[in-house]
Amino acid sequence: MSYQSEYNRSIEQPEAFWGEKAKELAWFEAPTNVLCEDENGIKRWFADAKMNTCYMALDAHVKAGRGEQTALIFDSPVTNTKRQLTYFELLDQVSRFAGVLQAQGVQKGDRVVIYMPMITEAVIAMLAVARLGAIHSVVFGGFSAHELAVRIDDATPSVLVTASCGIEVSRVIEYKPMVDEAIVMASHKVDKVILLQREQCPANMLDERDIDWQEAMQSAPSVDCVSVRGCDPLYILYTSGTTGKPKGVVRDNASHAVALKYSMSAVYNMAPGDVFWAASDVGWVVGHSYIVYAPLLHGCTTVVYEGKPVRTPDAGAFWRVIEEYNVNAIFAAPTAFRAIRKEDPEAELVANYNLDCLRTIFMAGERLDPPTYEWTTEKTGKPVIDHWWQTETGWAIAANLTGIETLPVKAGSSTKPVPGFNVQILDGNGEPVGPNVQGAIAIKLPLPPSCLATVWGDFDRFEEGYLKEFPGYYSSGDGGYIDEDGYLFVMGRTDDVINVAGHRLSTGEMEEVLAAHADVAECSVIGVHDSLKGQVPIGLALLKDGSVITEQDLQTQLVGMVRKEIGAVACLRQTIVVPRLPKTRSGKILRKLLRQIADNQEFTVPSTIDDPASVDEIKEIMSKNGLIKS
Repeated sequence: MSYQSEYNRSIEQPEAFWGEKAKELAWFEAPTNVLCEDENGIKRWFADAKMNTCYMALDAHVKAGRGEQTALIFDSPVTNTKRQLTYFELLDQVSRFAGVLQAQGVQKGDRVVIYMPMITEAVIAMLAVARLGAIHSVVFGGFSAHELAVRIDDATPSVLVTASCGIEVSRVIEYKPMVDEAIVMASHKVDKVILLQREQCPANMLDERDIDWQEAMQSAPSVDCVSVRGCDPLYILYTSGTTGKPKGVVRDNASHAVALKYSMSAVYNMAPGDVFWAASDVGWVVGHSYIVYAPLLHGCTTVVYEGKPVRTPDAGAFWRVIEEYNVNAIFAAPTAFRAIRKEDPEAELVANYNLDCLRTIFMAGERLDPPTYEWTTEKTGKPVIDHWWQTETGWAIAANLTGIETLPVKAGSSTKPVPGFNVQILDGNGEPVGPNVQGAIAIKLPLPPSCLATVWGDFDRFEEGYLKEFPGYYSSGDGGYIDEDGYLFVMGRTDDVINVAGHRLSTGEMEEVLAAHADVAECSVIGVHDSLKGQVPIGLALLKDGSVITEQDLQTQLVGMVRKEIGAVACLRQTIVVPRLPKTRSGKILRKLLRQIADNQEFTVPSTIDDPASVDEIKEIMSKNGLIKS
């Protein structure tokens, strides 16, 4: 089978294509109507199916004889804890926690907010909610009380599930005080809080409201799966909400299951029984899709890792996990590998581990710059596959389909559109452009399975945010181009294109050049206001550990590199060295925040930020270097 024939069929005969893929799953009643239209005029997949996602992920495998296979590996270097659960053991834990939830009145369609660290119980809670036909909304553990409160008000849960604390490297973060404060702040009142006590920081309990996880589990009955319709929601995941009302992406049960099951074989080339590790967090979409659901739907073993790529204990952490658990594929953000590269530039720690089991390294979550791609490929000797997707889609929009046909890699490209995604590059008038012409990346409707069909409680917001800009298309908000071979190059958010004296330039292209410098570990380029040229680019760079280059020499060399690769029109004259860049907890550089600081605009520090102190630090450095406009 070739990539092109698979892709063409998905676009030309979508109902037949996805109808075939749906046969791979264990339905209560298989869908008879593959694609229909809802009351809002949105196409929905497998709406009339009867099913339960938890049943597909656990019960079906146990009934098929896979009960003794390891389903989940928990590894926590921050607590020195390791644990493994078979499919049978995970099913037992999930079905009993579903009993705990049911005893608190949780029923089909109810919402349950989960606010937990990267521990086994977070996965158990998600699957237990799904088992009851309820809807989970996982909030990243450690979000502020305010951010938790606005999500409580939007999702209106009857129960909140949490743990007493989370652990960031060597720092313990108390969750319970933030939960208590959020419940006080929220207009919607949560009836019950189920709390897992962790020995690193036990929490005080409120007698009338709080329930101890371990105590409740001792007497909890096992609960069977509740049947839901294919178009019933599985979960709500919030993509924003730093100020005002958050935006809840809604994922349907059936289309989600079909797309993720297909992706495990087509995109990741995984077989049942393989070990798959998504080094992310269950609070993000990668964690939902590829820590919890996709590996289990496919009968794989998934890894839940409570640690970092560095400092837990060193830059060999990833390689240790891969060797110890015979990981066949790892999926992480480029930021993780840049962090490893910064602390171990020559990858000396790789030699301490046997990586023969590892077949492929997948990266996504942000642009994979060629230097990071080249370093990882060279130092590990493994294929590195870039792919691009969004919270809204729940799986890859563009990828190298290693399970169908592995295509030649082009550094800087996420290869070609995944089957089902009719990707087009549009100009400002919504007209498709030719090869190698940059524009807005859009997806021709209907969207394939797993993509959002609405925003929780606010269809108008979904329509306004994604469908209005280019009628007949989903607007991704990203810019890029497709080359003459059909390869997609995602150059970043459309607001990361700057206008220098009438020339539209991509800051992503400039970042590629800066990142290619031998002393640069990580970088960002932002456009700042200039009275003469409109905007000019400014570089910010982190140096590799052990680098001795002076800032002046670095600046001179980078200016020369940009002139050579892009041309004098780029006007990048200044790059400052910084000790760190403000990032989200998932590793994305907060470029918009950097622009706001440089342009002296008012800004709100996002709740998703990994280290709030980095904002004051970067502001001070920019001020000293005369970058902040008066």
